[in-house]
Amino acid sequence: MSELHNEVSELERKSATAARLFDIRRIIGGLFVVYGVIVTIAGISPSDADMKKAEDININLWTGLAMLALGLFFLGWLWLRPTVHPGQEPEKDE
Repeated sequence: MSELHNEVSELERKSATAARLFDIRRIIGGLFVVYGVIVTIAGISPSDADMKKAEDININLWTGLAMLALGLFFLGWLWLRPTVHPGQEPEKDE
């Protein structure tokens, strides 16, 4: 009986770890941060042709900064509201 209990506990721990690792907020936030950095770097020194195409708006810079902000929002949300394992009760602040 004790072996079964230990095995179930181990599987629950692995399941909780996998749930935290593959939380969609982490994936979306990470991708937006990476792409936001890339697009922001591309927008730091635009060519004259790029500026003319976008009617003198540095679209790469603004889009990159927006993507970076959105990615940081998702990662902040993950940090402030971590995933709760279904078997656990969320901690209550009194």
